[in-house]
Amino acid sequence: MNDPQAPIWDAIGGVSRFAALATMAELGCADHLHEGPLSVDELALRCQADPAALGRVLRQLAAMGVVATTAPGVYELTEVGATLREDAPESLRPAVRMIAEEGFWYGMGNVPRTTRTGRSAFVERFGPMYTRYRDNPEVGRLFDDYMVSRAWPVARAVASRYDFSGVRTLVDVAGGKGHILAAVLNAHSNTRGVLFDLEHVVPGARQLMAEAGLEDRCEFVGGDFFVSVPSGADAYLLGSVVHNWSDEDATRILRNVREAMAEDGRVLLVEFVVPDDDAPHISKDLDMRMLALFGEGMERGLSHYGELLAKAGLRFSRQIELGGGASIVEALPA
Repeated sequence: MNDPQAPIWDAIGGVSRFAALATMAELGCADHLHEGPLSVDELALRCQADPAALGRVLRQLAAMGVVATTAPGVYELTEVGATLREDAPESLRPAVRMIAEEGFWYGMGNVPRTTRTGRSAFVERFGPMYTRYRDNPEVGRLFDDYMVSRAWPVARAVASRYDFSGVRTLVDVAGGKGHILAAVLNAHSNTRGVLFDLEHVVPGARQLMAEAGLEDRCEFVGGDFFVSVPSGADAYLLGSVVHNWSDEDATRILRNVREAMAEDGRVLLVEFVVPDDDAPHISKDLDMRMLALFGEGMERGLSHYGELLAKAGLRFSRQIELGGGASIVEALPA
């Protein structure tokens, strides 16, 4: 018979396991171990850590398969642990460090308070999340690196799993640095892009496109999607945008997109759609973060997206699974 307490204890233990992972990421242990095994004392010296404390962390990490014991008190990096190297392709170190960031942990630790009041404890203490990251450059850079680590796998999936053959111009609404747009342009030579975001975001997008050799196929437009978006494109992409906002604000954004698009245009929402059943899904994990850090933002189910689209003069067309829990929700003019 299954132990009914097991899922609870596993969740409790997950906090301790993540604490060990966060320590490894913060201290840069993977970078020091990548050339070969090291003793706890040697690794502690390189990481500027207390040997006794680090030894206890490494014991936990070994149990998780992130490092492996090669001799008493000596550890080597595993394939799993190598994903935390700073120079690893699509390194996960920024993601771990971002989740361990002080404000993030404060928000997650105060979800009970947020649930009681309906107001994000994080926002009440630190202000809106994006404002905090803008006003605190060090944390902002950490958040940007985290978003990059999340963006590329989704970007490649969007570019490979959606048919852009009929899309001559694609507007990436609130596209950030343009990772999804760059992947699409790389994969579809007949498509031109418009990167639309706030004025202070555009220079970073221009730099990424230049580094990718795509600057001549992309226009950069600064503006506010609550006011308007560039008009006349064949398709409008909103990657992880709508989930940041309340229903009212999300409808305003989508309505502005609808007003800008042609009658044969389409809207592509890249989101983590919450399934209707009780099965575990990454969207439900992400929704707890949205509750903690945004208050008004949320992950939504397909019927919820359908309601938002209808209010904006759009209609749901289809859902395209991207893998990893992400989807494209395609919408057409109503």
